Amino acid sequence: MQMDFVVNKETKTVTITKNFAYERALVWDAYTKPEILDQWWAPKPLSSRTKEMNFEVGGRRFYAMVSPDGGERWSVQRYTSITPKTNFKFFNAFADEDENLELPGSDWDLNFVEQDGKTTVTTTIYNESLERLERMIEFGFREGTMGQLQNLEELLATLKQAQK
Repeated sequence: MQMDFVVNKETKTVTITKNFAYERALVWDAYTKPEILDQWWAPKPLSSRTKEMNFEVGGRRFYAMVSPDGGERWSVQRYTSITPKTNFKFFNAFADEDENLELPGSDWDLNFVEQDGKTTVTTTIYNESLERLERMIEFGFREGTMGQLQNLEELLATLKQAQK
């Protein structure tokens, strides 16, 4: 699977770029609808379970990554900006099951560009702390992201086939 994954310690960012062979509307839905998100957001063998999601500015997604033995790792995404079909931004932080945040978090900026029926998604993740960025990388964020995007690639093919 092809993706660009660039870590810039100077700016405390990770930039992930992935090209999909599908139109923007389908890819956008995969990122913004909980019933689709939960099918790909967690790298195998984990699964994703959204408890609540309100995709609007000021809204949030409260979800868990669930291990095969039932262990849960909760996170909150608070949506700060949405430009339909082209961009959305959110603040992301780990949390407990009662939604108490573990700070610091990170700011995510996702851009969707379609050309000739194909969509490029560029995700830039800014971390307030260099230590948090280094921890993300150390704990396998690149590999986890590759697993997620592979899941998404497979799901998009299935969804596209179902549209026919």
